[in-house]
Amino acid sequence: MGLAGAAGVVATGVVVVRAERRRRAYTPDQVREQLHVRFAQAISAESTTEPAAPPPRDTPGIRSRVRRLFQR
Repeated sequence: MGLAGAAGVVATGVVVVRAERRRRAYTPDQVREQLHVRFAQAISAESTTEPAAPPPRDTPGIRSRVRRLFQR
């Protein structure tokens, strides 16, 4: 278990270092541009989806169900 654990820690460290190098390769302007693009995509996706209809009020909610359970 000791050798396998050490190998796992080393492998995880390698993955983290690679991800960090990849992240630092971007300039601040590139990061800002990507954030703006993602934000625009999120806003456009939000506006294209129609709002969900509220649930009907005649069905009992969880509070009323629990309350009825304890009243018995």
